[in-house]
Amino acid sequence: MKATISKESITKALSLTGGIVEKKQTLPILSNILIEFKDNSFKLVATDLESELTIIGETDSCETEGTTTASAKKLNDLCRLIPDKSNIELNLSGDKLNISTKNGKYSLATLPSNEFPIFESGDNLNNITLKSQDLKTLINSTSFAMGNQDWRHYLNGLFLKLEEGVLTAVATDAHRLALNCLASVSDINFSGIIPRKSVNEINRFIGENNSELSLAINDTSLVLNNDNLTFKSKLIDGAFPDYNQVIPTGDSSLLDVNVKEFVSSLGRVSILSNDKNKGVKIHLVDNNMFIRSHNADNEVAEETVQSKYTGEEIEIAFNVNYIQEILNNQTNETCNVLFFGSDKSCLILPPGAEFPKYVVMPLLL
Repeated sequence: MKATISKESITKALSLTGGIVEKKQTLPILSNILIEFKDNSFKLVATDLESELTIIGETDSCETEGTTTASAKKLNDLCRLIPDKSNIELNLSGDKLNISTKNGKYSLATLPSNEFPIFESGDNLNNITLKSQDLKTLINSTSFAMGNQDWRHYLNGLFLKLEEGVLTAVATDAHRLALNCLASVSDINFSGIIPRKSVNEINRFIGENNSELSLAINDTSLVLNNDNLTFKSKLIDGAFPDYNQVIPTGDSSLLDVNVKEFVSSLGRVSILSNDKNKGVKIHLVDNNMFIRSHNADNEVAEETVQSKYTGEEIEIAFNVNYIQEILNNQTNETCNVLFFGSDKSCLILPPGAEFPKYVVMPLLL
């Protein structure tokens, strides 16, 4: 195996595949990346057994085809520090991958490519095509509400469902819920829970250009194709909770507030909140919103935020981090907050729209 490739091509590919490789691996081969040169192109593959990322690109030249594996971290660190616009020659000699540049020579240990695990995605994949930015919007507007190492493993991911031509993304950690929808031209149905790590990786490698990508899901796996990249992931085995049951309905009071002013006020008041629950209390009366916090040292903060409020006087407390994350994902100047009682969850929506919608449970302070 002997080929020459530009620094820019290989470092871009290595930076993407490096996110898949776990830092602490029980199997040495999983710390490596699969490298293949064939027909003046290169292929890099990384896996952690739960997901796999493949990237294909062009070489400057390919003298001899071949395949091997080498340390993903060492190869990435080395190529990244090579001067820009350099040509890098990779030559497999025995069990060593020799790397040559204009001013340097390096030798990395390898492991046989036949030991590299093959990711099985299964059959009967239901495939749809959508714009990359539409998928990125779905992920950005919901994924922050995913559980993190929750014992209820089905909460540690993003639920994706395609039904009746609507692609729905839902995430919840049982304290807040985020939901967004996207109209789809497909008439097929599928659903699955994408693991947290896979969701973050997908969001990382979807480019800023609004290219078309292919998304396929079956009962156990997800396969995503975007330009020269293929990502595969196992799905979380479990039933996602019925999220419609936690979305509050019925008579409500409506708060219409400026998002930027609300976020700024919450940020200042939360400085003196209790470190344990980060609770802030919101008191709504007439067109005034009072935000208060206190802590174990008897320190107190209070601010008044001008707003439009229709409904009965209410006092309710929330974890400030949950409210702030939702507000930071608002794209309008104002947002609507619907209150259903001081002991019930609130619903946050864009003005005059149904999605994205957010549910936050109250705190007892």
